[in-house]
Order: sequence, then C-alpha cells, then structure tokens
Amino acid sequence: MATLPLTLVVITHNEAENIARCLDSVPFAAEKLVVDSGSDDDTVTIAQAHGARVVHQDWLGFGPQRNFATTQCAHDWILALDADEFLSPELAAEMERRLPALMAGGAPAAWLRRRTVYMGRPMRWYRPAVGERMARLYHRARAHWTDARVHESLRFEGSAPTFDAPFDHVNNPTLVHKQLKVLRYAELKCRDWLDKGKPARMWQAPFVYVLAFAKDYLFRLAFLDGWRGFMIAQTAASYALYKRMRYYEMVHNRASVERAGAALARHGLDR
Repeated sequence: MATLPLTLVVITHNEAENIARCLDSVPFAAEKLVVDSGSDDDTVTIAQAHGARVVHQDWLGFGPQRNFATTQCAHDWILALDADEFLSPELAAEMERRLPALMAGGAPAAWLRRRTVYMGRPMRWYRPAVGERMARLYHRARAHWTDARVHESLRFEGSAPTFDAPFDHVNNPTLVHKQLKVLRYAELKCRDWLDKGKPARMWQAPFVYVLAFAKDYLFRLAFLDGWRGFMIAQTAASYALYKRMRYYEMVHNRASVERAGAALARHGLDR
C-alpha cells in the first residue's frame, strides 16, 4: 500500500493489549511513532514489531507529552491516536482518498468523529459516544496541544474540515478500569487547579453532581442506552463530584498532594 507523508503518533504506558491494533489500523502512514513513558510490559517490543519507531520520554502530563511527541515526528502532518483507539476501515479508506488534497492546502487541522465501544459493544444513542468530534489530525506548524496535565485539547485558528467515517474507542474494558482512571484523571485535574489557585467551592458539589448526571442521562440521551447509559451518566457525575472533594482536600491539607501521589504511584496510577 502506498504511504502518505503523515506521522501516526501514539503516547503509551503499558498498552501491550492495545498497541498493535492501533498501529495496524493506519497502514498508509509513512511513519508510526510511539512515545513511551516507561512501560514495563511488552508495549515497546510489540510496537517495534508493528513498524513503529519508539522514543522514551518520562511522563510530562498529557498536553506536554503530546507536544513533545510533535517535535519528534518526521512529517508535518500528524495523526494522534490513543492506544485504545483505532481507525475503522471506512475512515482509513476515506483518509487515503481525502488526505492528499488536505495536506496540499492550508488547513491547520481536521476533525474526526469518535464512536465508543462500552461494555463490549458500541453505544447507540449517548451523544458523546456515537459521533463526538475531536481534532486529532493536524499540521504541527499550525496547531498545538494545550499544556493541561489531563483533558488537553488541540488549539488552532481557521476552519478545519470534518471526516465522515468514525474512528473507534474501546472505552475502559471494565468498570474497574474506569474507576482507576477516574482516580488518576481527577488527581491530575486537581493539580492543574492547584497550580492556578482556583478557589475550592464545596457548596457547589451537590449541584455539580445533579447537573452532570442530568446532562449526560437526559440531554445527551444516555437513558436510551439502558443500564449502560445509566452507568455512564452516574460515573461522569461521580467523577465531577470527586474532583471537587479531592481538590478541597488538597487546598486544606497540602500534605495530601504528596501522600496521594505516592499511593497512586505504588499502584501504577501516577508517574
């Protein structure tokens, strides 16, 4: 298959279960780059066996790690995927067809649509899981990632086209995986808030929970996906509440930042 002057970038840490599927879903990329932050499973070996160049970088946070990865690419156009994401055959074919014209123009980036596999099968109605628009394809001189430790986003100016076919995301193979991710992501977000001196407003917490649940369960149509939709809405609301409780603790007990970080590190959730 002919390749295009594009670098696929994947940032990894212990992704042996997922990395091959991700890399193999983009056969047209002239370069496949894995930026690994110290995996102690077979991630690196598998990535190299599937055609990737592997660069080690100690963990910087999601935004800084992605920006570092951008500097390591051989090509200006970059496709950023997580290890648990992969292109559908339909999107791979659409990209092969549309990328040459896109890359020859002046667009800063392009939007992709992501669909989510949850509890073993795709969600059907929950809006963020059936076509969430995400900027993942970009020209590195025209776009950059925010420096957030978590929930980073790609920033650019100007219009960007949208690809029609989706890419897939296998979202947390079990609820246990999800809860562990909640602990990690909440800690990273709270550290960002602490750096910025955000006030701790615990009086908002009950309202945050109710509004977050209502937003996902009702307005984003999670209720139409049955009990799986209820679980997604409840998990999202619990995450919103836990972040605020944890941040309150950070503000009023600064020693908890280091102690919690050490505990998370012992369980492989911080690095």
